Amino acid sequence: MWEYTDKVKDHFLNPRNVGEIDNPAGVGEVGSLACGDALTLYFSLDENGKIADASFKTFGCASAIASSSALTEMIKGLTLDEAAKLTNEDIADYLGGLPKEKMHCSVLGREALEAAIANYRGIPIPMAQGEVVCECFGVTDLEVRRAVQESNLRTVEEVTNFTKAGGGCAKCHDRLLELILEVRKDLRQEEKVAEKPKRLTNIQKIKLIEDVLEREVRPALRKDGGDIELVDVDGDFVLVSLRGACGTCKKSQTTLKEYVEKKLREQVLDTLVVEEEKG
Repeated sequence: MWEYTDKVKDHFLNPRNVGEIDNPAGVGEVGSLACGDALTLYFSLDENGKIADASFKTFGCASAIASSSALTEMIKGLTLDEAAKLTNEDIADYLGGLPKEKMHCSVLGREALEAAIANYRGIPIPMAQGEVVCECFGVTDLEVRRAVQESNLRTVEEVTNFTKAGGGCAKCHDRLLELILEVRKDLRQEEKVAEKPKRLTNIQKIKLIEDVLEREVRPALRKDGGDIELVDVDGDFVLVSLRGACGTCKKSQTTLKEYVEKKLREQVLDTLVVEEEKG
């Protein structure tokens, strides 16, 4: 039998902010009834761009309801950038902790928040862009990689606790183990690089930018009929050209800044500035 904190029990028995919001700014839907847990998160914004209200509808266990309730309380008064920094560990800590077997409930909350923010900004849902590795629960490799990296996971059982991946037919266990080993190898390499920081040459910078565009950005844009081409790199300024549907989309600047620039800053240099080629 799992041990729940008093705060988890309180948010389960007396959930806050249940229901829908009229004319929400953002809506995020994650999970499914078939998988056992489903969450829809709604939020509205005030005139200063801060989250004025948040509500939820959840189908799931006590931990799922408590995590959803806690999340709506946590994000009120935050800007979207501040809210986007919340992790599943933050949700679990707010509740005084969750049983290890129920950590996936806090992950569900975080992913719903990401989906709602992406919905508002008109960009692809980050974790949904990966390869589905667990067909039973629809979990992608990106979700698994992030869980392993952020929570220092080492076994398939731990990955299941955090993401539910591998908790069904178990056919994906070998792939999950591969991902665990790949991420932990990458982490060791990053630690070695951090020990000996070095400045990127312009050629190295261009190569890394091209790699991120090809591996992560372009596949996401092509799903919506768009594309992107690297035009030039001048110092920290990255000049690109949006093609197809992206070239005529009214939200192209949002895509550039909130998606493309963010990806490049995370994976290449945090000082990069992405601009669109005009004319």
